[in-house]
Amino acid sequence: MRNFTRRKAPGFPYSEIAQAILPGWDISLVFAGETRAKNLNVSLRGKSYVPNVLSYELGNKSGEIVICLPIVKKQAPEYGLSYANCVAFMFIHGLLHLKGVPHGTTMERYENQYLQRFAGARIDYGSTQDRDRH
Repeated sequence: MRNFTRRKAPGFPYSEIAQAILPGWDISLVFAGETRAKNLNVSLRGKSYVPNVLSYELGNKSGEIVICLPIVKKQAPEYGLSYANCVAFMFIHGLLHLKGVPHGTTMERYENQYLQRFAGARIDYGSTQDRDRH
């Protein structure tokens, strides 16, 4: 885990969450500021906005998840989550993308299942806006 921001990253059992969703994978977790996240989004995806989370494969059963802490802090209320739980949610979301799960009801079901298990929280998807901003 690497933190390139001045913000303290919330403590969660990130390794345990990763192994529950992607057993046997080597996952790198990076906390980034807006500039770094945007630059990565441009170079990796050709998208010019600041994402809340990015996930990409590095090799066979190896991937990296980049969470933009300032954006997550701003978006947490939109998801009805605390800042800490929203960081866990973004991590789970990124892992599910690495697993190949696309956006939709299956993604939402898995997100809530793992968020409940590891953070004791749930998301009301009817109240979220712009949830695919990554």
